[in-house]
Amino acid sequence: MNRTLSALFSALEGLLVVAIGLAIPLAPLTVLWGAQFGFAPDWLIFWRVGADIWLVGHGVDLTVTLDAATAKASGLVDAGAPFVVSIAALGFALLTVLLGRRAGRRIAETKHRLLGEIVATLVVAVLSLGISLSASQPLARPSIVQGVLCPTLVFVIGLLIARYRAVRAPAWIAGWRHETRAVVATALRGGGAAVALVMTASSLLLAVLFFVNYGQIIALYEGLHSGTVGGAALTVGQIMVLPNLVIWTAAWLVGPGFAIGTGSAVSALGTTLGPIPAIPVLGALPSGSLTFAFIGIAVPLLSGFLAGAILSRPLGERLDRVNRLPWMLAAGLGTGVVGGAVLGILAWASAGAVGPGRLQNVGPNPLQVALVAALEIGVAAVLGMAAAARNPSRTPVN
Repeated sequence: MNRTLSALFSALEGLLVVAIGLAIPLAPLTVLWGAQFGFAPDWLIFWRVGADIWLVGHGVDLTVTLDAATAKASGLVDAGAPFVVSIAALGFALLTVLLGRRAGRRIAETKHRLLGEIVATLVVAVLSLGISLSASQPLARPSIVQGVLCPTLVFVIGLLIARYRAVRAPAWIAGWRHETRAVVATALRGGGAAVALVMTASSLLLAVLFFVNYGQIIALYEGLHSGTVGGAALTVGQIMVLPNLVIWTAAWLVGPGFAIGTGSAVSALGTTLGPIPAIPVLGALPSGSLTFAFIGIAVPLLSGFLAGAILSRPLGERLDRVNRLPWMLAAGLGTGVVGGAVLGILAWASAGAVGPGRLQNVGPNPLQVALVAALEIGVAAVLGMAAAARNPSRTPVN
């Protein structure tokens, strides 16, 4: 495949990534335009809403100004003043990463991989610019700079993941002591494994909460009177924030919990909520103090312990028996640092502002999540390594 065909193929891949992501909010909105509004309003209104949703899903700040009637009906302080929506519906970002990974693998099959990646990235950037400019209006104005950079950077993450196995460690890392390389590799693997276990547990817990509070969720749906098409559009929107909810549940398991507005708190110690948006998925939130809720902290502790125990043996095989203890201690603590950093970054990505007044503070506190998770996972990983070192598996005697 020559350079021109490779560039065109890569451009098409970039176009598909944007088109698929944008179609998710735009398709139900278009159906809503026809089925519920009879094609009467200008379709560009729905295009702008869909574009705003897609941009916000990638972390683009959206400055919103409510009209007088809506601001008064909301009952929120300063609702009539412009406010910023900065929370990212991470489902869109996750989809772009996955599509970017797929595009990266397909581009790698051509003979001009680097050229293809550059072209695809430029296409995503140009399309993102066009979407940002077309979505801007007096009542809702996305940041143009962020509108170009954020979706493009998310797409590039997918391309980098596709390149992961082909990337070699820099030469300066090869100069480290073999113990240092072993400890760093173990900390990265252990931290990643611990985070994966915590996120898996939070996903299961969130599913249980949906099941237990099913009645409350349905009641909120009925109270909105959105109709079949409107309800379907609302459901699609809520699906795209499921990654946020999983991360918030993980923050709850770690300990700090999260907020739904300034002055509120949802944690294992109890739930304090003020007025919250009438979004059905929020009906799964626990209320009051939950008996034995503190047991949730066992999840990050057990995750760190398992990660340390499993990785103890392969690490020990790469270390000198005499000076093994300090290196294993460093690996356990490093596992906590990596796990805490990843959970802190996820908490930061999942939090932000969703409305005026007190709704400018929604989600977990990333610094608190990072510090507490690092302590829990790190201490547990050290104990796991110590336990595995004291009880090594015995080789059967023939």
